[in-house]
Amino acid sequence: MQQYNSNSKQILINKYLPHNFLAEKMILSCLLINSEAIEITIKTISPDVFYFKNHQEIYRSIIFMYRNNISIDVLTLITFLQDNGLLQKIGGVQVLLELLSQIPNLVYLEDYLRLVKDKYIRRSLIKLGYETINSSYITSISLENILNDLENKLFNLTSEIKTQKLSSSADLVNNIFFELKTKSLNPTLSGASSGFYDLDSLTQGFQKSDLIIIAGRPSMGKTALSLNIALNLIKNSKLPVLFFSLEMSKEQIMYRLLSMETNINQMRLKSGKLYQNDWIKLNKMIKIISKFPLFIDDTFDLSIQDIKSKIKTILFEQNNLGLVIIDYIQLMQNTKRKNENRVQELSQITRSLKTIAREFDIPIIGLSQLSRNVENRIDKKPILSDLRESGSIEQDADLVLMLSKSNENQSSKEESQAYQSVELIIAKQRNGPTGIVKLKFHQEQTKFLNHDN
Repeated sequence: MQQYNSNSKQILINKYLPHNFLAEKMILSCLLINSEAIEITIKTISPDVFYFKNHQEIYRSIIFMYRNNISIDVLTLITFLQDNGLLQKIGGVQVLLELLSQIPNLVYLEDYLRLVKDKYIRRSLIKLGYETINSSYITSISLENILNDLENKLFNLTSEIKTQKLSSSADLVNNIFFELKTKSLNPTLSGASSGFYDLDSLTQGFQKSDLIIIAGRPSMGKTALSLNIALNLIKNSKLPVLFFSLEMSKEQIMYRLLSMETNINQMRLKSGKLYQNDWIKLNKMIKIISKFPLFIDDTFDLSIQDIKSKIKTILFEQNNLGLVIIDYIQLMQNTKRKNENRVQELSQITRSLKTIAREFDIPIIGLSQLSRNVENRIDKKPILSDLRESGSIEQDADLVLMLSKSNENQSSKEESQAYQSVELIIAKQRNGPTGIVKLKFHQEQTKFLNHDN
């Protein structure tokens, strides 16, 4: 197949790319007569948003002057351009004088900016389409790379459309007052319930846009706790949960769920050594679990882009998403930066997870390993610095929960055989107190319960 000739189409692309000449001139005119307009514009668009090269250059010069506290009007701008050898490049003094002939209405500045940005996004989409066509003809580029690149660029363009609105203190106070009034009439948790009362009382549930870390040494029950939380949330709120398992297969996860819900020993369940009563419980529970909106992905080389893509798929199909769980963070891959060391790579991953949580307005739970340092201390209780290859985990996480064995004695020999007393340490909470929550853990059924159950 002959490679697609992008050069032959370039003239047509450039000729017919969407743009709004008058709106661009109006924006530049506003910048020359009002300093407030400069601040608003700088926060809204970059120089590349302008279609015409001379408009880009004028805007870059205005940004430079503004950031260096140089007064801005047509005379100082002409002087700056002339001193830097740019005056002829932008078309001479006449171009700037023409800007003054415009009589812009500052009230409509945001409309001008919206028009110009709309054309920029349309141009970007057209160019992206041609780039994708061209890449598709080059068989040496893998389909995965082409699709990942396309999805990433589309995601960035989607983010460009979403403008951040400034909120006044009056608006914020009124919204909070209304929220408080609603809560007083119908007291509920502000976030998604974990199903563990003591934890919910300290955290008020898992808040939207929060990154939550559940950390512990191997075999402490991180996966079991996250699955318990997932089931509790589904039962209480009926919201979908997306579970990414990088360590265990989908089938292994399902065995755990069946053991938790039927109270059948996991080893007996896997070996098939079941009693007649077990089959009755299994048959009943399979019908119930099959209706749960729980979605499990066991991609072993999961990337940030995969998570974004699959969240979008669930939101498209289910119209909602209550929680995302990743088991576990240290097994994730950062496809963008292969040359970084592992700490830098994980730092980038946790920052991206926090960004995704905010972008989609959902809580994300990431499981994390703890370093061996905790085993070498006399006091075995984990602390934040024990987070393995922590990088920015401590900084990016809104809530850090750490599993630790409890030192308290069991009340009876029978209970000690079935249940272990476990402490869930709230090592960090950005918007609340730290503390310790006591839970009970049934190891054979991989099941966590409230301590008073």
